[in-house]
Amino acid sequence: MDTEEMRRQLRHLTDRAEITDLLDRYLRSLDHGVLDEEWARAFHTEDVTAEMPVGTVRGRDAVLDRVRRGMALFDRTVHFGTNNVIEVDGDRATVRGAQLSTHVLAGGSDGVFVSAGHTETELVRTADGWRVSATALRIVWTQGTPPRLPAEFAPTAV
Repeated sequence: MDTEEMRRQLRHLTDRAEITDLLDRYLRSLDHGVLDEEWARAFHTEDVTAEMPVGTVRGRDAVLDRVRRGMALFDRTVHFGTNNVIEVDGDRATVRGAQLSTHVLAGGSDGVFVSAGHTETELVRTADGWRVSATALRIVWTQGTPPRLPAEFAPTAV
């Protein structure tokens, strides 16, 4: 194996590790982090599109607002992502995976809501590292009591 091939393989492995780390940190941040502008910049491009169970939005500020409002529906959560298939093509990447999310409803309720689905994520390499440029979470099944959604969470088209 020549030096150039080793560099290419190392770059590929490094990209995959950085993307895996970004996606893992994102899910953990939903459970433990502060959802602010710094959070949004750490994970998303400015023009990101996000298709979520609580609607589709475009733009980093809109994603931040929607995630913040969505997470406020729960007292505690655990998000688990797995089976990620990562394909890197230069400065772009796609990831397809699975997500299992457990939510304890807010407001002192004992209600627990579990959802599972498939994720599709597009990423781009930026000067600050890999960032999500488009993402979709498509729920396959749920169990338990879903939260009561505010009217502004009505599904929207982008």
